Parts: sequence; structure tokens; C-alpha cells
Amino acid sequence: MTNVIGLIMPDVEDPFSILVMKGVNRAIVELDYDLLIYTNGEIGRSASTVTEQQYISLLNSSVTDGVIVVTPVAPAYSSSSPVVTVDPNIDNPNGPTVASTNFKGAVEATEHLIASGHKRIGYISGRVELLCTHQRLEGYQAALTGAGICIDPQLITPGDFTTATGRIRARQLLSMDDPPTAIFASNDQTAIGVYEEAIQLGISIPENLSVIGFDNIPESSFYDLTTVDQFVDRMGYIGARMLHDLIHGRPLAAEREIIDTQLIVRNSAQPI
Repeated sequence: MTNVIGLIMPDVEDPFSILVMKGVNRAIVELDYDLLIYTNGEIGRSASTVTEQQYISLLNSSVTDGVIVVTPVAPAYSSSSPVVTVDPNIDNPNGPTVASTNFKGAVEATEHLIASGHKRIGYISGRVELLCTHQRLEGYQAALTGAGICIDPQLITPGDFTTATGRIRARQLLSMDDPPTAIFASNDQTAIGVYEEAIQLGISIPENLSVIGFDNIPESSFYDLTTVDQFVDRMGYIGARMLHDLIHGRPLAAEREIIDTQLIVRNSAQPI
């Protein structure tokens, strides 16, 4: 054994990835392991299944004892050593993985807006290949349906979890003839994009527009952003502990560890 764990993630500057890395780091200190990080350098850069498989093959051939993949593009990997995913791909959600109650969190976020009197609620989605993207959209739609509010497809826009795309989609939503009074962004970085675009358009948050995010990254408190905490650092910690058990041939308590989300209410969403 090498006593090294590999961590493959899209961007070392991405707040979500940083939180996962912090959790993994906490685990390797306890386990007396070393950590090797691979990244393609940009969360918005087009990754490929081939590239991820190359990373896996390189790391798991002799360099590491196992690998954690954060927000994977590939649905599965060919590997002689264990692989654990954090925030899994939609096509392979049942391998060793750590995820959160995305559907529940999205329902609670949308219900919070509905309880504040909002009926026209825009939604900006995330990376289409990730399971969490679909679960959060389904949660948003379920909350609207449960409240007797018709789902308007024009209020649902595609995103990729980046601030830049968040700005583009926010402008699209806020330029409608009948714009939404609130926007639920599928992650906090997208929500920050909504903030930035609202400033450009002269729209005040929360006086003229309510916004909710998802993740509870450190920056969210600076924006006073109401968000859904999925305890990302804990996801990384649990993923590393799972991988360690697999490396040492110990059975997992569960192939799929689910972290319960929590709505964090701040001041970005106000009654209409």
C-alpha cells in the first residue's frame, strides 16, 4: 500500500470543491494518510469521461490506494482500486457515494418562498449530468405543485453551477415581460451571479427580488443569502472514511451515505 488517497475534482478554487477537500483533509489526518489532488483547473471547463478515466487509471495504478471523485462526469470507472464519488452522476447513483437530501432541500427552499407570498419563482438549474441537478429541480416542481401553483417552463432555465452562467440566466429571467418575484438558484455560486446581475439591472435584493441558493458556502453569509446547507465538508470527510474502509477490505455500513440538508434562513428572501 502507498498510504495515499487521490482526490479528483473540477477546480481547486471552486468553493464546493474546497469544502469537500477540507473534509477529506480532516479525515486523512485522522487516518494518517497522504492526499494527492488532480484537477482540470476550471469548474466550467468541459470535462470528459475519457479524461476522468485517465486520472483514475493513473492514480490507481500505483500512486494511490483509492480515489474520491467530486461531481463526476463519467457514470462508472474501470479501476483495480476502490473509487468513491461525492455528488454522483445521474447514470450511476448507486455505487459507493456520498450525497445529500437534494429533493428535500429544494422542497423546503421553494416552500419558504411560497410561504412568503411568492408565486412566480424562477429556477436556475445545474450541471445536467449530476443527480443533484435533477433532484433539486424535482423538489422545486413538487413544492409548486403541492401549493397549487402551475409550473411555468419559461421560469426554469438551464445552468451549470457557475456564477457567470447565473448572471446570464438571471438577466434572461428578469427581462421577461412578467418577471419572477423570486429566484431559486441551484447552488450559491449561481445565486451570487443573480446578485451581480440584479445590481447591474438596478434591482434591489431582497426589496424587489428574493433569492435562495444551495450549499451554504462561506461566501453565502457575506451576501446574507438564504440557502440550503448540505454540509459539504462532512460529505468529503465521510467519503474519505468510506474509501479507507474499502481499501482495507471492510464492508461499508451503506453503499450510499446521505447527508440531511438544512434550510439556513437569512435576509435575501422577504415576503412579497
